[in-house]
Amino acid sequence: MAITTPNLLTLARIATAPFLIYLLCFTGPTASAVAALLFFCATISDYLDGYIARSYGSGSTLGKFLDPLADKIVVTAVLIMLAGMPRAPHVPAWMVAVLVIREIMVTGLRAVAASEGEIIAAGELGKYKMALQSIAVQGLLIHYTYFHVNFFAAGMFVLWIAMIVSIWSGLDYFIKARGVLRPKAPQQAVKRAAI
Repeated sequence: MAITTPNLLTLARIATAPFLIYLLCFTGPTASAVAALLFFCATISDYLDGYIARSYGSGSTLGKFLDPLADKIVVTAVLIMLAGMPRAPHVPAWMVAVLVIREIMVTGLRAVAASEGEIIAAGELGKYKMALQSIAVQGLLIHYTYFHVNFFAAGMFVLWIAMIVSIWSGLDYFIKARGVLRPKAPQQAVKRAAI
């Protein structure tokens, strides 16, 4: 298994998660600014590894697995920490629960589909969801008001949109996979067992 440059960037993005968790144990503006900068670098690496993979033909099966996983790990870790931080205002825990449950359900759906030989590719809605979540998290990490901009309020506004798109895209995945979720006819089940 060859580790390509895009895969190294993706692994580096995953490695930012524990540092972000540590930084978000502190509530001051300095820790928030450093966490926001680190998250921004992780977001840039997401676009960079995709660009390198497409431009130089260095995409891999491992990369297809790691890239969406890295996005989910980093964004989910940050949102959970933002919901649990003892500063006010903070991200409502129920919103984070909705977003995390959606990710678990879609990941499970894709696993079931893959076991049936059907690959459910990431749709446009899923990409918009990820972009909106990244923008929202960036604002929520900055948190404080700079240049007359309330970054927490701006981040929450985008997070509401991201949550709506997230639910919408989740429903879209289940609609696309309805064939996989239907019960198999008894004859097909017997035939498969015989094979």
